[in-house]
Amino acid sequence: MDKLRRILFWLVVGLTALFLLLPTLIIVPMSFTTTTTLEFPPVGFTLDWYGKVIGAADWQSALVNSLLVAVAAATLATVIGTAAALALHAHRFRGKALVMGLLLSPMITPVIVLAVGMYMVFSGWGLVATRLGLVLAHTVLAIPFVVVSVLASAGMVNPSLAPASLGLGASRWFTFRRVTLPLIMPGVLSGAVFAFITSWDEVVIALFLADAQTRTVPIMIWNQVRTNLDPATAAVAAILIFLSALGVLLSYKFREARP
Repeated sequence: MDKLRRILFWLVVGLTALFLLLPTLIIVPMSFTTTTTLEFPPVGFTLDWYGKVIGAADWQSALVNSLLVAVAAATLATVIGTAAALALHAHRFRGKALVMGLLLSPMITPVIVLAVGMYMVFSGWGLVATRLGLVLAHTVLAIPFVVVSVLASAGMVNPSLAPASLGLGASRWFTFRRVTLPLIMPGVLSGAVFAFITSWDEVVIALFLADAQTRTVPIMIWNQVRTNLDPATAAVAAILIFLSALGVLLSYKFREARP
């Protein structure tokens, strides 16, 4: 009976995963079609659409923008989120729940509300249509993922290790660099990966803040879907799917590497 229950459980899990992933994965074979329109099942096999994306100046510009913004946003979010998570973990103070709620609020606030608010604020600061504006906006979106990930790692660290290091004469910086950081590194790296993916895939806020010179890959896909949908769009979507899946796998590996 237990074996039958396990089989039924994994069957339900597999069918649910297939139902959720199939609409996304179906884009991948469509990107190899030899026709000029999206068809399923695809006709023939060619990599020309990937070559078109890689060789097109507008796609190249969007790819560079996406990479620069995602790397910068992930870096800032990782530094700020790690510091905030460690502070929340180590100290008890009045209003701690409020601070935690504020840090995590971008995860639950509708993205269109964030986009409108950021546009109104950033327009007054002259940050609209700039890479810096996109980086700051995506950093706000990514910080909660880092905070949650680092808090989870910090909660599994022996709390007596850092005081022991300090008691043996080590400085706070040395203790953080040689004791605390290595122990929470899986959470930090996982948070950085999710921060990168969050920025890489974000489109709504980018639509409000970017222009023709700072548009990202998701904006290019959005414009293609509205105006000229062809297999090149499917090729870009397949690349995004691959990078997102790679990021999730890396995050999983980082979690497994916990010391």
